Amino acid sequence: MSAVLAPVTELRPMVEADLPSVMAIENAIYPYPWTSGNFRDSLAAGYDCRMYLCDGEPIGYAVLMRASDEAHLLNLSIAADWQGKGYGGLLLQQLCVVARGHGARLFFLEVRPSNAAALRLYERRGFQRIGLRRDYYPAPAGREDALIFGLPL
Repeated sequence: MSAVLAPVTELRPMVEADLPSVMAIENAIYPYPWTSGNFRDSLAAGYDCRMYLCDGEPIGYAVLMRASDEAHLLNLSIAADWQGKGYGGLLLQQLCVVARGHGARLFFLEVRPSNAAALRLYERRGFQRIGLRRDYYPAPAGREDALIFGLPL
């Protein structure tokens, strides 16, 4: 009988050398992706940019902005082949730990109302809808609102 090893996940700081992997995922999963400049600016601003790896392979990333006792999730993405397997929830859980470690007491994010999978993920993790930003996201018919979610940490 042989043992089946569970995949090993790792969350580590993102560096500029990660941007080709990040952009490959970003461009594959979003119709309106962030640009490499958005990620470079986030790194330069000192945002908490993280790479999420499974057995050494980049499968996702996140960008977290911190201010005072708040954390604001700007981007959380999982590669298409890895979606629907629980990795988004694991990444979000780890980001909550990171945010708490930086002294955050509140965690915020925006999500498209049309993104049913993300809505389920955030609601399962205890996030509550607390507001709306009108015309926040680009969309095929112009602009799409953003739902604002929050979670006390």
